[in-house]
Amino acid sequence: MENPVLIFGAGDLGVQALDIFRRNNVLVYGLLDDHKELHGKEFGDTSVLGNTDDPGFLNIIGSKCEAFVAIGERSVRERLVETLLEECKKMPVNAIHDTATISEMSSIGHGNLIAARVTIGARSVIGHHCLVQTASVIDTSVLIGDYVTIGTGALINDRVRLGDGAFVGSGAVIVAGIEIGKNARIGAGSVVVENVPAGATYFGNPARKI
Repeated sequence: MENPVLIFGAGDLGVQALDIFRRNNVLVYGLLDDHKELHGKEFGDTSVLGNTDDPGFLNIIGSKCEAFVAIGERSVRERLVETLLEECKKMPVNAIHDTATISEMSSIGHGNLIAARVTIGARSVIGHHCLVQTASVIDTSVLIGDYVTIGTGALINDRVRLGDGAFVGSGAVIVAGIEIGKNARIGAGSVVVENVPAGATYFGNPARKI
């Protein structure tokens, strides 16, 4: 990546993204956050510059500066992505850790965070603006929608389908061929052995609706 990056969000995800970009020798212009107590805070030589809606910073995003949205709350992440697309005509870039193992036969969209030691198998497709956390495994021919969160150490077996906005907690196991519906939530440590309807929350081993 030739251009510097402006990170939206200075919380844990923002720091995680900052570390990823630094490891990849990408210059980070700064971070933006709406919590005023963070303004002026420095992470090494990178500062929190101001609010996420500051037009002075939004105006630099384009041909000479990239953007990455590092906000955990999905509704806020969606709003910021919409702002970048509408006002800056710019799709956020990916933040991919240098220790992630990604098959050349897989496909990854835009604005995703792929953390350390993630594995993505052949013919898997990752949508846009997903959070794939540390040491999670996405096996072969998995289809993942947009704004999906996969927690640390989760195991997504082959041919699984995760709908838009789905949440898979840390350490969860989704067995092969299962379909997780849009906006469904899987609790941490759960083992999912049956399809999960849209909007449902499942927890346990085997996972059951709660």
